Amino acid sequence: MPRKKPELLCPAKDLEVLKTALDFGADAVYIGGEAYGLRAKARNFTPEEMAEGIAYAHARGRKVHVTANILAHNADLAGAAAYFRELEELRPDAVLVADPGMFDLARENCPDVDIHISTQANNTNSGTFRFWARQGAKRVVCARELSLQEIRQIRRDVPQDLEIEAFVHGAMCISYSGRCLLSSYFTGRDANRGACTHPCRWKYAVMEESRPGEYLPIEENERGTFIFNSRDLCMIDHIPELLDAGLDSLKIEGRMKTALYVATVARTYRKAIDDCTESEEKYRANLPWYLNEIKKCTYRRFTTGFYFGKPDADSMVYDSNTYVAESVWLGIAEEVDAAGRVRFTQRNKFRVGDEIEIMKPDGRDVPTRVLGLFTEEDESVPDCPHPQQVLWAVLDKPAEKGDILRISVPHDVES
Repeated sequence: MPRKKPELLCPAKDLEVLKTALDFGADAVYIGGEAYGLRAKARNFTPEEMAEGIAYAHARGRKVHVTANILAHNADLAGAAAYFRELEELRPDAVLVADPGMFDLARENCPDVDIHISTQANNTNSGTFRFWARQGAKRVVCARELSLQEIRQIRRDVPQDLEIEAFVHGAMCISYSGRCLLSSYFTGRDANRGACTHPCRWKYAVMEESRPGEYLPIEENERGTFIFNSRDLCMIDHIPELLDAGLDSLKIEGRMKTALYVATVARTYRKAIDDCTESEEKYRANLPWYLNEIKKCTYRRFTTGFYFGKPDADSMVYDSNTYVAESVWLGIAEEVDAAGRVRFTQRNKFRVGDEIEIMKPDGRDVPTRVLGLFTEEDESVPDCPHPQQVLWAVLDKPAEKGDILRISVPHDVES
């Protein structure tokens, strides 16, 4: 029996990333407005940008979900009600909430928009899923602490028209389903209202109470000990198990990530899902490609999280907060003129003569050499050292609008 194909749901911090995610294989994207989401530091969307993004998605038969998943205080409620009325006019496909008060506001003020329940609501059992179904929720997002066995049981126990979504790739929060107090304690910035400073990524030491100032030697390497710092979730080599669990949506974490990251992850999971639903043999044959490709964007070392039971310390936490990056984003092909020159906004430095790669939405990676670089004033330049500079590139292989330009330069970067 062929497996049901789940939705591939990708993050977008701005319009550029939204369009890239959809072009590179996402069925849906989730975005944040200017308030009430859990990524206050992301650029996020104005109402005008949200309208443009929704129109772009709908024209391609895709969907847009909007996050409003803070744990609200009284001072948030009036503004949230007005925000939901705005969303009713904009007509995204779903709004994502965690707080019961926000759920009621969404139901009252945007009744024609589906409501999804965020992982932030700690959805860990069948009773919780059934409760939200009775309230009228269309979808519930699994807590990250659930195993595949538990998800399979929940799928059996809840109404079939209730959709189940789960994170399958990206950063893991060391605290229970993201309910963390460290940021608020150290900096006064509330993680549960979108202002997390990610103190789980900081370096810590142990000190015995009666010996103030004397730090105990628990270093894991020469850079220090990062005892709360989880590896990144990656389930690319377990797609059959995810599909067999009955999930309706596979979710990628990363509303702070670049277009290159989102394109790389979206394209890889798109191919893996499509291959697996066609046949597991095809998926297994292409597994080396998925594993190689997924490492071409920045990542911490990988874990399967809680999917196969409670992880031990070694599988969740490692010895630094270093990202690994095997490819660097150079820009997106914004336009290709009649001569084949590629217009792009520079994101990282490269030079005439460099060997780079044209990353295409269909899975092809085309090696190419940079033959020339020109400013908007048609001045020839040897390189592009200025961030966000708009340039034209002459390449020895053809590129198309929407392609991503990247270069393979293995190195570590600080998170």
